[in-house]
Amino acid sequence: MMFYVINGEDAPDSLEKRLIARPAHLERIKALQDEGRLILAGPYPAIDNPDPGPAGFSGSLIVAEFVSLEAAKSWAEADPYVTTGVYSKVTVKPFRKVLPG
Repeated sequence: MMFYVINGEDAPDSLEKRLIARPAHLERIKALQDEGRLILAGPYPAIDNPDPGPAGFSGSLIVAEFVSLEAAKSWAEADPYVTTGVYSKVTVKPFRKVLPG
């Protein structure tokens, strides 16, 4: 098992789609957490504010453990934010956690 970064970039004007798909998206992330595989997850506010309101978000970051890069990519491709068009681009990369220990 290894850690992988999943970086999703939101499509323009995707806030409404994001809000609709959010419960299903969070359910998948919660499953990773319940399995002890989640390091962190969260969105990038589109403005410098933890609650960006109608400005929405520019994307999201997930760092989690998977058996392979292919498994991480498959998981990311099946995410509701991908299947509903919230994300316009998703990048998945291996990640080596150093700190905190």
